[in-house]
Amino acid sequence: MPPIRERELIKPPVGYLLVLFIAVPVVELALLIEIGQRVGTVGTIGLIMGTGIVGASLARQQGISTLARLRADLDAGRWPAEQIVDGVLILVGAAVLITPGLLTDLAGFLCLAPACRRLLRRYLHQRFEGTMRRGGAGVRGAFVSTGEPSRRSRMKNVTPRRPTDPGR
Repeated sequence: MPPIRERELIKPPVGYLLVLFIAVPVVELALLIEIGQRVGTVGTIGLIMGTGIVGASLARQQGISTLARLRADLDAGRWPAEQIVDGVLILVGAAVLITPGLLTDLAGFLCLAPACRRLLRRYLHQRFEGTMRRGGAGVRGAFVSTGEPSRRSRMKNVTPRRPTDPGR
């Protein structure tokens, strides 16, 4: 494997950051001003507070439901991958709902709706799988490979086993 050059180590997603920190707030502000002109200041503030309250309630209900499914999977000895991804999407949805604005509220509600989470989960799975197939997963730049084999010894499996596990 050829060594990584210095400039290849850090490639920040500048385009995403510009959209996240500049374009989204500008669009949100323009949308809030437009709605404020049509329904008034009190109506706009009520809409923002209402989506926040409904979103918090929905996030709590979805979070509790997902936690119950996660516990059931763990008790049955299954890996709760779907519930972990759902939990992260619910957390992201709740965090986005905290920020004032209607586009962010829409994104938050989409993360809280089970049908949309299913679609997001499928998309993320395909994206992650594609990244893994290309060998692009990992933290780029944290470790620079010199092309030499590692001198570290193999990791020992220290996962505790259940007494009824036939592998013992």
